[in-house]
Amino acid sequence: MLELHVWGPAFSLPSIDAQCLATIAYLVKTVPKTEWVLVATSDPSVSPNNELPALKDGATWVSKFRNIVDYLRKISDGAWALNSQWTALQEADNIAFSALTESNGQLLIDLSLFVSSQNYYACTSPAYGAILTWPNQWILPPKLRTAAKHRTAHLGLSSLDLEATEETQARARSAAVAAGQIPKNLISRPRETVSTLLGKTAQSSRFRLDALTAELFEPLEQLLGKKQFLLSDDYPSTLDVLVTGYLSLSLVPKVPSAWLSDSLRAKAPRLATYVQRMRDECFGVVNPVDAFSDASNTSGILPWRQPERVNVAKIGSTLLNTLADATPVVRDFRSNDRLRQDIKSNDDENTTEYEKELASNYAVAQRREIYITVASVTAGLTAMIGYLIYHGLIAIPKHTEGEDHENGDGEFHSLQPTTAQDILSHLAL
Repeated sequence: MLELHVWGPAFSLPSIDAQCLATIAYLVKTVPKTEWVLVATSDPSVSPNNELPALKDGATWVSKFRNIVDYLRKISDGAWALNSQWTALQEADNIAFSALTESNGQLLIDLSLFVSSQNYYACTSPAYGAILTWPNQWILPPKLRTAAKHRTAHLGLSSLDLEATEETQARARSAAVAAGQIPKNLISRPRETVSTLLGKTAQSSRFRLDALTAELFEPLEQLLGKKQFLLSDDYPSTLDVLVTGYLSLSLVPKVPSAWLSDSLRAKAPRLATYVQRMRDECFGVVNPVDAFSDASNTSGILPWRQPERVNVAKIGSTLLNTLADATPVVRDFRSNDRLRQDIKSNDDENTTEYEKELASNYAVAQRREIYITVASVTAGLTAMIGYLIYHGLIAIPKHTEGEDHENGDGEFHSLQPTTAQDILSHLAL
């Protein structure tokens, strides 16, 4: 029995993660329902690669959408595959539009669900809190939001983050005061309201958001045309399940700032209708209770199985991993280990041997740089401590055993001089 471990349900979808949604849709379309179960683990540490989605087949773990697709095709001799009957042109379209969907789709989801302060605090953070257990519910959402901000930093849309906007304005005012452009008696003024910031955000970000959404939605709308699926009228492809995963998170969530779903409906109405239909076929309307109920639920579209209960050992492991990821050198080693595991487990046919070799060489070079950094820091600390000892700024304790001396009262005490000054004082006496 195959086990697909994913981030848990949210927004009436079976997962809060686009890659997990795409993988679920792929299994629904290819693997018989009696051959697999869906587990809302919401804990990346269950997988050796520390990633979700993760497919468990006995003792074998496979992570990431493309690796899972390749693995299912291999173990089924091509029976569990969606791309077995395409022409060369269709296969080229599949590869190109899949890359576009994954790159641009992830950026749009990052901006909508994580970077936008309105949506993050009103919907995304509570959704993660509902599927995570302590202490992950306090640790993972801020970490995921930070990663999303980092991925979208080059887009120049940080104004969606109200905290960042306020900090930028505060720094600008401080710089102006320091330069003498603003008198000090005018520096204290009422803080801008949320509605004011939102108005400025909408105006400054509208053109960039429109361009970013158009880059993804309009080509997919043209590709779909009047067909049942994106590449064919008869069969879905991996592109169909990827678009279903990413655009379901663009269309379905009811968030305060709904610019993404509004843009999809306005720019690509046929595509929005298609995504809604695929969502109904692959997922239905998910009730989170089904994912976490005691009894296995096989009556609906998805074969849910209850995740394992969290124990003390799991909580301790989570805290230790969090501490390790917060420690600079240890964090670098762990990141490098994950990179090397990703390279070893990458079975994507689209990745050439040359690209795999380049990635492997990069991982080796990165590990070498970490060792050099550790050695340099260690050598510097050793030299500094030696310098301080040599000049007497640090005294080394010295203990003399077995030398007891009688004092004037007939009592004995142990003489244990600790520094050169103590020795000289004792000799003078």
